[in-house]
Amino acid sequence: MTQKQQRKSGTPGRMSRWIQRRMNARMSRKIRRGQGSFMGMDVLILNTVGCRSGQPRESPLAWFADGEESWLIVASGGGSRHPDWHANLMAHPERASVEFPGRDAVPVTPHQLDGADREEAWRRITAAQPRYAKYQAKSDREYPVIRLTPR
Repeated sequence: MTQKQQRKSGTPGRMSRWIQRRMNARMSRKIRRGQGSFMGMDVLILNTVGCRSGQPRESPLAWFADGEESWLIVASGGGSRHPDWHANLMAHPERASVEFPGRDAVPVTPHQLDGADREEAWRRITAAQPRYAKYQAKSDREYPVIRLTPR
């Protein structure tokens, strides 16, 4: 269903959320089977808890190494707004974990970067994947960069 059709039907985003959940579930299955890349990027599964529902949520996300024991993720969410996983992660940071291909979940502590820390991380991310700089240039908001460290 196109966005125009969604506007006409009065259900904006309902179909696209369903599609996104299906794609996330498919990608999560691939990661758990040991296949951890998408469009040339390494992918992990971020496990969170819904900020309103309290239900477990999983989001396959591209990640970038940040030293030996931490990982960077970007809350791009298609450009227009922060993705739902970002709100969930910020609401319940103590319940976050990540899964890498073929490995068990690792509990993590998220830290949203700002200032010089964010700028340095952003430089490394966009050097590794220039498409993020293109996405950011088209958005009115600054994409949050989150560092995940094992708990």
